Amino acid sequence: MTKSQLTRGKTATNDNSGASEPKAPSTNLPDAILMGLRFYSRLPTGDTPHKTFDFKAMVRPLPFASLIIGVAPAFVLLMLSVLGTPALFAATIGVALMAIVTGAMAEDAFGDAMDGLFGGQTLERKLEIMHDSRHGTYGVLGIVAPFVLRVACLSALVAASPLAAAAIWLATTVLARSGATWIAVTLPPARADGLSASAGTLPAVAFYIGMGLALAISFVLIVPFSNIGNWILAVGFGAAVLILWRQFLQKMLGGQTGDTIGAAQLLLEIAILSSFMFGVGQ
Repeated sequence: MTKSQLTRGKTATNDNSGASEPKAPSTNLPDAILMGLRFYSRLPTGDTPHKTFDFKAMVRPLPFASLIIGVAPAFVLLMLSVLGTPALFAATIGVALMAIVTGAMAEDAFGDAMDGLFGGQTLERKLEIMHDSRHGTYGVLGIVAPFVLRVACLSALVAASPLAAAAIWLATTVLARSGATWIAVTLPPARADGLSASAGTLPAVAFYIGMGLALAISFVLIVPFSNIGNWILAVGFGAAVLILWRQFLQKMLGGQTGDTIGAAQLLLEIAILSSFMFGVGQ
């Protein structure tokens, strides 16, 4: 969860900041999906404000918002491939378009996380650097390397089957966005006044509902173009990377920040896409 994400999610709440806030009613499904679209993307969603930012409500139907966010980049990837453009070109345009749709939030989070985690010598300095929106050398590498890795994976998948590549990528983004929220369940905020702390804690049940939906959607999208074994392998790759990232954050920060949750999303996307390299050409 990055600074721009939280700001975007709170915009509607701030519109009525002059009045005392009554206890907010539970967020219904359409509002929760709308909240997810506004939080994770720059897609046009109208001017109607949602009443309050509700992290746990947003996470439950997040896979549906992820489908909406990812469908245009996946479709462009498919169309460019069908029209005969080189796989590397189609993959690059697809990943670039995804960054535009999402406001490059995961990329920005990964860059900030790399700067802080590897640029600071003490916990206080790591958090200070991570809070700074400017990117240093580690941050730039943290933006470039994940972009190249995703393009490499997607171009290999496109060369094997454009339709399968588009479906697998869409499923991957659904899994990655929901899976990353597990960090907010299992680790406390590293800063008491951080943006992640301001968003509130995420109950495990909200994560499990959202993750269950993400797994079901990914199964429907992946298995027809691959097989159950590859789907299990992809989920296993993602789970292993997520656990390792969580352990790394525990050691380095003793908790999590919004940037480290956003970075987890990008790590998951790369891990899941990479798992399919074992089946390319088979």
